[in-house]
Amino acid sequence: MSLINNQNWISMANRSPITLLLIIASVIGAIIVEFNYPPTSLLYAGIEQGQYYRLISPIFLHFGLLHLVFNCLWLSMLGFRIEAIEGSFHLLILVIICGIVSNMVQYNWSGSVYFGGMSGVIYALLGYVWIKHKIAPHNFPALPQGLMGFMVGWLVLCMTGILEVTLGMAIANAAHLGGLIIGLILGLVFATLNLSRDT
Repeated sequence: MSLINNQNWISMANRSPITLLLIIASVIGAIIVEFNYPPTSLLYAGIEQGQYYRLISPIFLHFGLLHLVFNCLWLSMLGFRIEAIEGSFHLLILVIICGIVSNMVQYNWSGSVYFGGMSGVIYALLGYVWIKHKIAPHNFPALPQGLMGFMVGWLVLCMTGILEVTLGMAIANAAHLGGLIIGLILGLVFATLNLSRDT
């Protein structure tokens, strides 16, 4: 029996439509990259013509199956959690803001438009969930124990450049760090607003 059958997909679509749409868009982005590499003018080219979608579009582009699967697994875990608690619109706004911020940070750091992936958003959602639980644990369940430490450790490891040298992997470290910071800030803001409403 398939782990994800039709019933699972229908249930997933009903409970977490935005998370599912983000996963589907990431799969489509990975296919686009596969047949058009290197993808041209991903970010800034065209903005002056009103193509503002290019500020967010890099989050859907994935470079290889492992990159895609890794990001979709994290997205399913964090996206489902946020969407179930705070709603689809809330998650959508978070992803748009965090995607734009992480893309802008990466572009301004590297000066290159050739990057992509949902990882900046993943780090943002991770920081968002973590800080919201710290501030308002009764409203937001904790992440699995040790997960935040592992992901921050992975971020630091990637920033050393070891993986790029040993494995030839190009990693958008600035997007990861920018995503984590904006996620923590947004989590702090929304957690504070929730607390003020509760009192």
